[in-house]
Amino acid sequence: MEFEFDGELWFWRGPAPWYFITVPEEDCVLIQAESSAVSYGWGMIPVAARIGETRWTTSLFPKDGRYVVPVKAAVRRAEGLEEGDSPTVRLTLHG
Repeated sequence: MEFEFDGELWFWRGPAPWYFITVPEEDCVLIQAESSAVSYGWGMIPVAARIGETRWTTSLFPKDGRYVVPVKAAVRRAEGLEEGDSPTVRLTLHG
């Protein structure tokens, strides 16, 4: 299953600070429907992600009834992303 969307990069200032992009609600509904087949526990969904020419593997995190995509520092540097930017994200769910 593949998804493509634009989303705003935001910073979480938790105990382990990180940057995320929230998956749109309509895509979250579809992901949730597939979650039992692809999740490895705690609601985490393994994906292949791409922004621009940069690809990486990660897992979607459930947050507030939706999913968020963690965006690694190497990805942000390679694509010149800063908090508040809204890049196009491509996701492929892994099962």
